[in-house]
Amino acid sequence: MRDPRPATRLDVELASRVRAVILDVDGVMTDGGILIGATASGERIEMKRFHVEDGLGIHLLKEAGVEPVVVTGRESDAVRFRAEELGIVECHQDREARKLDIVARLIERRGWRWEELAFLADDLPDLAVLRKVGLPAAVANAVPEVRAMVRWVGRRPGGEGAVREFVEALLTARDGWRSHAEGYVASRSGAR
Repeated sequence: MRDPRPATRLDVELASRVRAVILDVDGVMTDGGILIGATASGERIEMKRFHVEDGLGIHLLKEAGVEPVVVTGRESDAVRFRAEELGIVECHQDREARKLDIVARLIERRGWRWEELAFLADDLPDLAVLRKVGLPAAVANAVPEVRAMVRWVGRRPGGEGAVREFVEALLTARDGWRSHAEGYVASRSGAR
């Protein structure tokens, strides 16, 4: 269920520094539910439900020159498939949820700085990274410990368009949401 209160507004200066948005998966890109089953031959199958609005939000984020990054504490083919589908190059899954180490290595390899990163999160494994990034953010269903320390809290829960809501807030603060949204519409309507 959506929070009826308006989402927190983003500071323009803070938003303009962001070069990459780190996304948690379970509880952020999904509702946190995990469907686990097996084929007749015993092969394990795990499925997750992703929201289509988040996919378009990620597309517009990339169009704006901001890189989406997935960092999750659970390994899943479903996450890898979704990242590939969305063209997310940096998709990191670590079943021990050592997210801080992953992001530190990314910073070193990509030449980013902590203050240039945003992280959209929901739960305790995210706290170490949230404490270091320039723009810590939370979805509406985030635990109290996460909500208490972030700079932005959305109205939408994970798996219900929360990523799209954050992207819209980020690009609006950067004065680019409307132009990117209209550019997308024009590109899909045959307008040249």
